Amino acid sequence: MEDKHDVEVLINGKRYTICGFESEDYLQKVATYINGKYTEFKKQDYYYSLDLDLRNILLAINIADDYFKLKKEMEALVRANERKDQMVLDMKHEVMEVQSKTDDVVSRKDELKGQLSDAEKKIVELNVKNEDNTSKVASLEEQLAEAQKRITDLESRNRRKK
Repeated sequence: MEDKHDVEVLINGKRYTICGFESEDYLQKVATYINGKYTEFKKQDYYYSLDLDLRNILLAINIADDYFKLKKEMEALVRANERKDQMVLDMKHEVMEVQSKTDDVVSRKDELKGQLSDAEKKIVELNVKNEDNTSKVASLEEQLAEAQKRITDLESRNRRKK
């Protein structure tokens, strides 16, 4: 448990002892804030014409006003922070989704590269077969030409014999 601190402070020209579990520096800051409020009031023309109770009530109202304005501002900041947190969370989900899609695209790209490589090998293989077939066709065309020449020669001989 924290220790209780007793701090002597000066508020509106009078000495007070403030007790609390907060640090001595914090308690001094509270006293400084209240002194600042008193200083603001003393600058007003009407301050000295008011009785002590009214001065204290106006001081309390002013401090409460500061409190509620700061509380409202803090709540707005908390809501803005929650919206930002939600935006960050949404962005993280989007990043994860994009990363997943990127991984899918990279995987598909690798798959297509493999297919392309296989197709290129098949093209080389088919080109080799095509060259073999072209050479066989040329050889067969030569054989056909020779066969046709023999047939023509045989037909010529047959006609001459007849």
